[in-house]
Amino acid sequence: MATPPPPGPQRPEGQYPPPGLPPYPHTPSPQGAAPYGPYQQGPYQHGPYTGPYQPWGQGYSPYNRPAPFNGLAIAALVLGVLCFLPAVGLVLGTVALVQIKKRGERGKGMAVAGMVLSSIGVVLLALVVATGGARDFWDGFREGAGGGSAFSLHKGECFDAPGGALEGVAYDVDVVPCAGRHDAEVFAEARAYGGSYPGDSAVSDQAGDMCYSLTDTYAMDGWAVPDDVDVYYFTPTRQSWSAGDREITCMFGSADEHGTLTGSLREDATTLDADQLAYLEAVRVLNRAMDTAPDEEYVEDDLPGHKKWATRVAGALTKQAGLLRGHTFAPAASERVAVLVEDLERSRKEWAKAAAAPDADTFYAHYEKALKLLDPEKTVTTRKALGLATTPPKGDEGGGAGSGGEDGTGIEV
Repeated sequence: MATPPPPGPQRPEGQYPPPGLPPYPHTPSPQGAAPYGPYQQGPYQHGPYTGPYQPWGQGYSPYNRPAPFNGLAIAALVLGVLCFLPAVGLVLGTVALVQIKKRGERGKGMAVAGMVLSSIGVVLLALVVATGGARDFWDGFREGAGGGSAFSLHKGECFDAPGGALEGVAYDVDVVPCAGRHDAEVFAEARAYGGSYPGDSAVSDQAGDMCYSLTDTYAMDGWAVPDDVDVYYFTPTRQSWSAGDREITCMFGSADEHGTLTGSLREDATTLDADQLAYLEAVRVLNRAMDTAPDEEYVEDDLPGHKKWATRVAGALTKQAGLLRGHTFAPAASERVAVLVEDLERSRKEWAKAAAAPDADTFYAHYEKALKLLDPEKTVTTRKALGLATTPPKGDEGGGAGSGGEDGTGIEV
């Protein structure tokens, strides 16, 4: 855009010398010509001074170059649009406005827009943190990027699985109150071990071993666990394992394909009184020793293994009797507990004799006497006095958690 000439007569470039310079030598104009006319090409045109100014019609160069944009204003707008580090975008926008005012730079609109968008981002970020949306976002990101678990369950929570299935692959569950009907109840959390993914079968074996060993830490009274309840578990997938997922979630569920649970199975220090807790802690010592029986079912096939097992059981009975004697039970239960301790002592002696048996027949003779003294029916009156369940589990036939079965199944997440 051309700049208009100033008012007044126009003078060609170089028409007059600038102030402070000596006048050019006078040369008469050609005859008949007007001296110093507005468009006269006189001798001054080629004099020693050439003015620094361009003709008026072309304008001054400073006005042809637009003011630069402020860099911080641009950065503030970008951060505001992307909602990335909104607080930083707000600060940059504020600093940009100050610089623009001082330097005469452009970009005020971008700075203001960046500040507005960044302010909105700050508000949204605060809402995400306050409502737990950040964790949901991270879980979703892990699921999409690495195939990781899309949900996390904790000990004591009950939930419904999609379609009621506790096998296969799960992407989400609905947490529900344990008092009502539900598909499963979480009783423990564990972590798998290993560097590279060991394979589906190996991970499932780890989960089974860990979960079964933890059942009596949550449901301490195995008699209170229904016979149709089994152990299930969530395990990492190959994809989530590569993203660092090692979480194993142990849970109780109905062994019936379409069955559900009602009410919590939790029986531990959070729900039991002191007498109940002392009794069940002593019982757990014996139960864990009994679970270490040799893989060989018949004594003839592994007499040394069965003798070592009998030694472990005898030691557990000694410890169990000591725990029961060391606790002061309420009068209503103390007498029954004392009778039970006598049976435990007699059974311990038979287990000790079985551990020293020279052959399988001798082992069987003492083993059978020891088991009769540990007949579950002998503990019913003691349990009744303590307010515990009085119906013995069905043993291996039930296949449930209360029976110590090991038929649990897993589900990958």
